[in-house]
Amino acid sequence: MEDIPTPGKCPERERLCVATAAQIISAKWTPQLIYALANDVRRFGELQKMVGLNPRTLSARLDELEQAGIVAKAAFAEVPPRIEYTLTQKGHDLFPILQQMVEWGSKYASAASVATPEPEPAVR
Repeated sequence: MEDIPTPGKCPERERLCVATAAQIISAKWTPQLIYALANDVRRFGELQKMVGLNPRTLSARLDELEQAGIVAKAAFAEVPPRIEYTLTQKGHDLFPILQQMVEWGSKYASAASVATPEPEPAVR
């Protein structure tokens, strides 16, 4: 069995790599958005219904994920305008990490310990 690095024994580069991945995955709503986009192109309204976010929060998260290179946004010059979101290769590369988290959670989480994010309140 491979040695698992422990804090204090992990080279600096590995700590930075773990911190980078954790920063993206731990951002609120990111895992849910990655799952929603994993196998399909989605429009804003679809994502809003699937994830349960208010439009302002969803727009901000999608903008952040686009800037991070996780999500790609395609705008079509139609009436009404159509905008579609997809995962980039960088976003698809995060999906196996989330799948491993699901497997770990299935093995160790109890129903009482699972925290489900509350839907965002509607913005007026």
